[in-house]
Amino acid sequence: MNDDQELCLCFHVSRRKVMQYIRVNRPKYASQLSECYGAGTGCGWCRPFLRRLMEQSCSLEDTEIPNADDYASQREEYRKKQRGEPRQDD
Repeated sequence: MNDDQELCLCFHVSRRKVMQYIRVNRPKYASQLSECYGAGTGCGWCRPFLRRLMEQSCSLEDTEIPNADDYASQREEYRKKQRGEPRQDD
């Protein structure tokens, strides 16, 4: 995933926006990233990725996030699971 692709698909928040928010505001908790254009407050799919970005900001490791198409399809499966719909492979 490049920096300009959306991390929070509900509120269209890019990885670049989240990383900039972390650099400028230096939040102590991942939940504070919700102040970055509402990231993580919609369906919840991006919360694990937001936590990883927070952890990355404290280390020198790069967080691996799938490409945009895979990310969106995995989110769709996550949303179906939340709604109790059967998975595609069932």
